[in-house]
Amino acid sequence: MLLNKYFKIMKKLLYLFLALGLSSVSFGQNTLIPDPNFEQALIDLGYDSPPINGSVPTANINNLTSLNVNSKNISDLTGIEDFLALEILDCSQNQLTSLDITTNNFLTRLFCRSNQLTSLDVSNNPLLEDLYCASNQLTSVDVSNNPMLQGFVCNSNQLTSVDVSNNPMLQGFNCNSNQLTSLDVSNNPALQYLWCYTNQLTSLDIRNGANISMKGFFAFDNPNLTCIYVDNAEYSTQNWTEIDPNSTFVENEAECALDVADNSLDVDLILYPSPTDNYLFIQGTTSHLSTTVYNMLGKQVLYVQNTDKIDVSGLSDGVYIIKISDGVNETQRKFIKN
Repeated sequence: MLLNKYFKIMKKLLYLFLALGLSSVSFGQNTLIPDPNFEQALIDLGYDSPPINGSVPTANINNLTSLNVNSKNISDLTGIEDFLALEILDCSQNQLTSLDITTNNFLTRLFCRSNQLTSLDVSNNPLLEDLYCASNQLTSVDVSNNPMLQGFVCNSNQLTSVDVSNNPMLQGFNCNSNQLTSLDVSNNPALQYLWCYTNQLTSLDIRNGANISMKGFFAFDNPNLTCIYVDNAEYSTQNWTEIDPNSTFVENEAECALDVADNSLDVDLILYPSPTDNYLFIQGTTSHLSTTVYNMLGKQVLYVQNTDKIDVSGLSDGVYIIKISDGVNETQRKFIKN
């Protein structure tokens, strides 16, 4: 609640500051609109009159707060710079290769998905709350100057990294289908939805202190992601299932080190059932083996030999790590005891 009040006050102050700056701007009579499809869209919306002549009266557009030119076959949005009062801009599904919104300081919502953008500068848009820039050719997006960002959809680009540490209000974050190798959302306590599947993640940290409030988590199709850092590994294991078989939830780096398996022992080994009340069964390996069970603090709680039926009925409910060895090779898995 305090965080929301703080940002509401901050937003009002930013509006006041930007409005004072806007009042000092002197306008020309016409704004150049070189793209005929953009001008036609403005004519269709009633902000310009035919015929197409490459310009629009500045007085017709400088006080507009919302503009939707979605799917108008526009390749050049030059002229948008004079839409100084614009709060909402939808220019999705066009043919834009660039987009200059550096003077649109009042923007709160920007939709520019399904274009051909290779770069996007939102550093001069401090009021931005929603940014939808999916399905472009972006290699980077800097949102460090957007502290009020709540919805960020940047999937299906060419991003190799993305930093959302300065976005504490972020609630929905979709970055799937990029080239991300690491992702840290531990500074996003308001996060409710995270889509980060189909990347190249090897490190994912979502220890934001509010995992229990999240409503959606999707991290599958990251074949090299072994450890996912969370607030509570047992809760995440039981509630978040959209992960790869080789991914496991851990609470700290020590658990991750313990959890990384040397899968040289029978890659087809099956451990079942999980969760279990009484027994674990090992299928797909030799019966001449040793089995060690550890709790999530790394403490050994059970050790047996030469059996593929493990009695875990005496263990407390929770998440455990089981190490299976044939004396030469070994593998580690996780299971849940009910």
